[in-house]
Amino acid sequence: MTQIINNNTQQEWGPTQKAVFRFIFLFFILQALPLSIDLFKVLFAPSWLSYGYIFELTRLSPKFIPGTDSFVNWIIVAVLALIGSLLWNGSKYKEQDYDKLYYWLRTIVRYRLAVGIIGYGFLKLFPLQAPFPSISNLNTAYGDFTDWKIFSMSLGIVPGYEAFLGGVEVLAGLLLFFRKTATFGALLILVFTGNVFISNLAYEGGEYVYSFYLISFALLVLWFDAQRVFNLISLDRPTQPNTYKPVFVGTQQTVRVGIKALVIFFFVLLYGFKTYSGYHNDLYQYPKAAGLKHAAGIYNVSEFRINNNVLPYSATDPVRWRDVVFEKWATLSIRSNRPVLIDSTNYEQISQKDEDRNYELAGSAGRHYYSYVVDTLGQTLSLTNKNPHYRNEHITLNYIRPDSATIILNGVDQNRDSIYVVLNKIDKKYPVNLGRRKVLKL
Repeated sequence: MTQIINNNTQQEWGPTQKAVFRFIFLFFILQALPLSIDLFKVLFAPSWLSYGYIFELTRLSPKFIPGTDSFVNWIIVAVLALIGSLLWNGSKYKEQDYDKLYYWLRTIVRYRLAVGIIGYGFLKLFPLQAPFPSISNLNTAYGDFTDWKIFSMSLGIVPGYEAFLGGVEVLAGLLLFFRKTATFGALLILVFTGNVFISNLAYEGGEYVYSFYLISFALLVLWFDAQRVFNLISLDRPTQPNTYKPVFVGTQQTVRVGIKALVIFFFVLLYGFKTYSGYHNDLYQYPKAAGLKHAAGIYNVSEFRINNNVLPYSATDPVRWRDVVFEKWATLSIRSNRPVLIDSTNYEQISQKDEDRNYELAGSAGRHYYSYVVDTLGQTLSLTNKNPHYRNEHITLNYIRPDSATIILNGVDQNRDSIYVVLNKIDKKYPVNLGRRKVLKL
């Protein structure tokens, strides 16, 4: 049986405080549970125990409406909590040991908060969340990016800073696993994730709901010591710590330690190892399939024919290509004046399939991005537009490589017109790749 240490430092609970606490207790317990319509899709994903799988587990929160997360789900949880608190108030279980309930509520919330913040922490510690910009991104006009894509790429060019931010999140999560350091961890999260929340609002990011979800948990954990800290630091008054805690005996202590060890092993040690391995072998923002060998780079379109008619260079022609980029992976991007319906996906998702990995084109106009399959024997490229607005767009091209700097393409475009394109590789240097101490000779 759990024994409780009672002491005179505990407050007396009035009727109003009990009524408010019952609502708060049910609200945060429901928020901590994975009551999501995506639960079974995540649990039975084929990539079991990959770092993407574990990350999706850390992100599960109440979600009753399909699509992106919204505060409507919070309203539903609040309504359920209100109904539950009213039923609780009229039941025979109304009188409980509220100090004990508060202890267990804080324990559940700090563990859920720790798992949630660590889920993002390792993606930054091993710079996966915001990777270094692709060649296509480096050759896209600044004005063709959404605010959030600019923010993400700005973080991606400084992997050391990104790793530092991830280290802060992981440290804060680890502090939450221990009762004596939980307040410090919550304070760290409140400052850090508060900045993330504001950044999402300022740059139109898609994680503002989830970041505020973590902030609300941090506030609850911090509230436990907030008044005492205020009295001690701001008012310089003598302050007694809250020493209330349960004492576990016999097998209870073994179970408690076992559960804590299991959580730390799964969400810290195993997840940390998986993300480290992913950083070296599978950057989830970019496709895994290798591209055309020794072709990566940007190419000028020196000649462009459509239906055997030569189109001269034009910055305003929506048909003629201006330049083409081959990535190291199997992505090819084409710049022209043809309008692009932007893929505005800007929330975190780890996809196992290459066709679902859209970071390189998300939030970007000015280029059309194609995944492709290479037939080296027949020397053909089968292109499919990666943008979800153009998924039915396919291009089949034959390729010839007369030398290492030239690629000649001919075939049929998305409009069933024949095209002939001569590409000349540009030996372009990027200052962002050289660093501040290396000189770029123009």
